[in-house]
Amino acid sequence: MPERKFKGLVFGVPREIMGGERRVAVIPDTVKKLTDGGAKVLVEKDAGVGSYFSDEEYKKVGAAILDNVHQLFDQSDIILKVKEPLFNEDIGMHEVDMMHEGQVLIAFLHPAAPSNHDMVKKLMERKITSLTLDGIPRISRAQSMDALTSMSTVAGYKSVIKAADRLPKFIPMMGTAVGMIQPSIVMVIGTGVAGLQAIATAKRLGAVVYAADIRPDAVEHAKSLGAKIVETGVPADIAIGEGGYARPLPREWLLKEREAIKEGVIKSDIVILTALVPARLAPVLVTEEMVKQMKPGSAIVDVAIDQGGNCELTKGGELTVQYGVSIDGAKNIPATVPITSTWMFAHNIYNYVATFVKDGKFVIDTNDEIIASTLVTKDGKLHHAGAREAMGLD
Repeated sequence: MPERKFKGLVFGVPREIMGGERRVAVIPDTVKKLTDGGAKVLVEKDAGVGSYFSDEEYKKVGAAILDNVHQLFDQSDIILKVKEPLFNEDIGMHEVDMMHEGQVLIAFLHPAAPSNHDMVKKLMERKITSLTLDGIPRISRAQSMDALTSMSTVAGYKSVIKAADRLPKFIPMMGTAVGMIQPSIVMVIGTGVAGLQAIATAKRLGAVVYAADIRPDAVEHAKSLGAKIVETGVPADIAIGEGGYARPLPREWLLKEREAIKEGVIKSDIVILTALVPARLAPVLVTEEMVKQMKPGSAIVDVAIDQGGNCELTKGGELTVQYGVSIDGAKNIPATVPITSTWMFAHNIYNYVATFVKDGKFVIDTNDEIIASTLVTKDGKLHHAGAREAMGLD
């Protein structure tokens, strides 16, 4: 007999409404775990269609399918989502306005990003308890719930595919009857999980790959995949923060890093940007001046856009062409690989919930490192350090 740890809890899973978003927060396997544990699971009609899961598959494992999203939000104790709440054009109402005081929301909220500040304020006003999965710390206990790492794996892979599709030239070296065509140059800035996947994918496609990161360990990982390293000159004690992540650089060192990578950016055909600082705005590393000097037809993919972006010219959610360079600010790259990304995300969010639900309640213990890192709003207060800083509250 399975443990009935979820008994009495109602989980709501709305259909994602962000443009192009094909993921869903639960799959039949994880719904079964919740219902076996005593939970009631409400899934909005067609929520899984983009990831190739039918309503019938959810019904078979005990989920109730609701056509009315108002009812879903109204009846749920915990809302499980992939992306942050947005204005629902179909019903003329913001998703947060359908939520009620004390309700728990778990999703990728990216609360430090300027585009999400109004949404965060709404969560505070309605006294929603919100938790963001992009705040999961990189510790062994949290590995199974680390959705950011899972999605970074997908984003790093697909970012190179997206750039290659726009590039007006071959990526690999090609021997032809009229001569040898030289391989394209790809530069990856930020060699965490997404960056390493980007390097590996670019190498498979036959590119000459350069990489830059301020962390020595990350540089070694990039080197092991065959990337040529662009040294930033940033000392390790300034570069490395808690858990091995990058820390925000003082302005003098940020300027030095920009100068160090400038030549590499300018000569590249493709630039993949993945440099993030946990719970903070992403550092601007590629300036307008650099983009101006890139070759026409070059492609930038700014994977860091959910936290503001690494390129000064990136527009969130848009593909633009500036100075002859295409700049992709797509905010949902993992959604373009929905079967793989949904499978990974659904297990991550289930493992997170299962860890912190005790006796039918989601327990908010800010002494727990994972909760402290992921809690955004509770009881009308903003707890997230990066969001407080970005919104000028500290």
